[in-house]
Amino acid sequence: MGAATFRDEEFPADPYPGARPAHSYLHLDGTGWCLTPDSSLPSGWRVGAGCLDEFLTGAGAEPLAARWPVLAYGSNVCPSKITWLRSELGLRGPVVVLRATCTGLSAVWASGVRARDGQRPAVLVSAPGVVEHHAVWLATAEQRRVLDECEGRGERYRLVRLRGPERVELDTGPAANVLAYGALGEIRRPLLVDGRFVPCSAVGQREARELTGAPADSDGLTCTEIVGEPTPPGAPLGTDEPR
Repeated sequence: MGAATFRDEEFPADPYPGARPAHSYLHLDGTGWCLTPDSSLPSGWRVGAGCLDEFLTGAGAEPLAARWPVLAYGSNVCPSKITWLRSELGLRGPVVVLRATCTGLSAVWASGVRARDGQRPAVLVSAPGVVEHHAVWLATAEQRRVLDECEGRGERYRLVRLRGPERVELDTGPAANVLAYGALGEIRRPLLVDGRFVPCSAVGQREARELTGAPADSDGLTCTEIVGEPTPPGAPLGTDEPR
């Protein structure tokens, strides 16, 4: 696969949401490799001189088609945070993180702070006309369950499937059936300051920790909440018990 493109140390996790590469990447063992689109390959992605799917299956991991697209808009895009997930929550295997352009969506500051370090996390809201750059994890079933644990699914965040009109596009084209973690508990609902959301892109962590306001009633997302396991990749939708 060739020499790694970067190491975690280049992308520290503090302050939240941490630093992130400006490109798609594969992460494993504290290092990352740049991923580039290549339509001549079965997976559509190149890592080093070869096909990404060939590397994944050769490492005993699931290929891209067997993975769920999960929007990452906060610290989960940071390589050092991914290593934290490995050491603290047992995340295993290669992690595929693809650069994404999000239209009609915004990462904004949440109303509460994280219990473990007092930093204010992000939450996703509908934002017509806004374009932001985030990422999509192509996550295995096991990796997605680790994300459930990290995000406090069912308490702090809920797992949803985005339904539009918001759009998520990868370098290879539109991403379909994207999952995301939306606000659930009051401390993760979007913060309103003078009646407005505060985009993470506009205010850094130091200033965000000093914000005062009130939790919003809704994130405005056009989505379906998922109860239990989401529909397997490639299967017909509608079997994951929306409510």
